[in-house]
Amino acid sequence: MSHYEERLQKDLDAIRASVGEVGKDVTNAVQRACRALLSHDRAEAAETIVGDMPINRAIRRIDKECHFFVARHLPSAGILRFISSVLRLTIAIERIGDYAAKIARETVQLSEPVSGTVARDVELMSEQSLGMLKQALKAFVEGNADQARGTMGMAAQVDSSFERVFADLLREGEKQSRSVADLFALLTVFHRLERISDQAKNICEETVFAVTGETKEPKVYRILFIDGPNDLWSPMAEAIAAKAFPNSGTYASAGWAPAEAIDATLDSFLEGKGVPSRHANPVAIPTTHDELDDYHVIINLDSGIRQHLAEHPFKTTLLDWDLVPDGAITPEVMEDVYKKIAVNTRELMEKLRGEDAD
Repeated sequence: MSHYEERLQKDLDAIRASVGEVGKDVTNAVQRACRALLSHDRAEAAETIVGDMPINRAIRRIDKECHFFVARHLPSAGILRFISSVLRLTIAIERIGDYAAKIARETVQLSEPVSGTVARDVELMSEQSLGMLKQALKAFVEGNADQARGTMGMAAQVDSSFERVFADLLREGEKQSRSVADLFALLTVFHRLERISDQAKNICEETVFAVTGETKEPKVYRILFIDGPNDLWSPMAEAIAAKAFPNSGTYASAGWAPAEAIDATLDSFLEGKGVPSRHANPVAIPTTHDELDDYHVIINLDSGIRQHLAEHPFKTTLLDWDLVPDGAITPEVMEDVYKKIAVNTRELMEKLRGEDAD
């Protein structure tokens, strides 16, 4: 190895070590914040808040090291990927430090210690989020893309826990066992714990990119179109979306009062537009939380859907397009609704995926 190569490797090792150290610091900060919350230790919470300042300074030092490294070595290929990943990773680490400080600030404001179900929820979500964070940081420091890929799958478990925790907080509110201010504070705490897992996932994605050059695949959105009978407008919308944006989403349609059969005019109308029909028979909307939670977006083409949904999942977005017309369905009416659905669908998919939505 030449003198230059030795110097380059030494500088790389120094940056990697710095990332490892600040990763340990931010992990300890989250642990302290959760410990302070469970014990209602306001003194430890205050120390956690103050401790966020050294973390921020360490991250700024790493950013400077990276910029100096680029200026000194003019890296390319894998080394440049590593440096660019570090610069993005430090953003995630800084945010995690902010989340720890926020949890600590909410702890200081709580009027009474957490206990019972809420305490168990804190223990569960902190254990899951911290476990994911530790594995993500370990994968990055060691350059282990396989471990990073495996760790990303843990995010779904944290999301599922957050759904249950949210329901537990609602029950606490119904029982009026805690003040409204405390409930809002606890909701903030659980949201920050969930966000820690999201940032850990980002760290994993940076690890995969730094090691292999693979970038994050564009998100494929699961979209459900609904109306009353699911015999004309919602299956039309499903077919339009699938034809126009086959790679940007997966699409389905359903109705809260499904008809016995698809409208006889739909197939011929879609055929005239060069749009393949996708729906054989009307189907009922999903009724369970888990089924609805499968969709990123639910689009109501009619009015009154909210009263027909047993539960609106926290992470599912419900849009009201209200395009179902009153009165007789003529060819002119079908043409008008078709155009509106096509325009709305394009606007939605370009918002979700950008101008390259396809």
